[in-house]
Amino acid sequence: MARRAVEQELSRERIMDAARHLFITKGYRGISMRSIGQHLGYSHGSLYYHFKEKAELFYAIVVQDFNHLARMCEQVTKRPPMDGLTRLEQLMLDFIKFGLENPYQYEIMFMLRDEEILSYCKVEQAKCFDMFEKIVRGFLAEERHPLEQNSSLPLSMFLGIHGFISFYIQDRLTFEDIRPAAIAHVKMLSQSSYRMTS
Repeated sequence: MARRAVEQELSRERIMDAARHLFITKGYRGISMRSIGQHLGYSHGSLYYHFKEKAELFYAIVVQDFNHLARMCEQVTKRPPMDGLTRLEQLMLDFIKFGLENPYQYEIMFMLRDEEILSYCKVEQAKCFDMFEKIVRGFLAEERHPLEQNSSLPLSMFLGIHGFISFYIQDRLTFEDIRPAAIAHVKMLSQSSYRMTS
């Protein structure tokens, strides 16, 4: 009876939300299952109903966040872009929006540098970039872009938007705070690729 009550009260989602914040603010090594439990007001034993160890909890967070980003990117392929934007520019703008609206998630996904946890992120990062590259190449083909076959273009665009997010995320600015700058940035990245061909 007590176990069932704990499982209902302390969901996987609640544990992951708390742990995500703690991993960012205190670092992976500075957090234990005990400290996550204390943060939530439960014994650390309660967490083991959902996760066998801290590494499993961390990886569940990483996978959840990359799946969220993947769904967002897929949605861009299924709807028309905002006025004045190409589909490629909309993809880059939505990626920036994801990073700034989900700073804790984005930092765990792309900005943590702890050797102990990099392996958890690298596989998911590679899958994310493969998906981004595939969508970019599809949009370039639709536009009959002269650099459609350029192998470095998707990576250059990815690095351009990652740099933008990394710069603004440290000040905890919202996407709405910097929307005009974000639109100007994705347009610059898009137009620069056209200028490379002339």
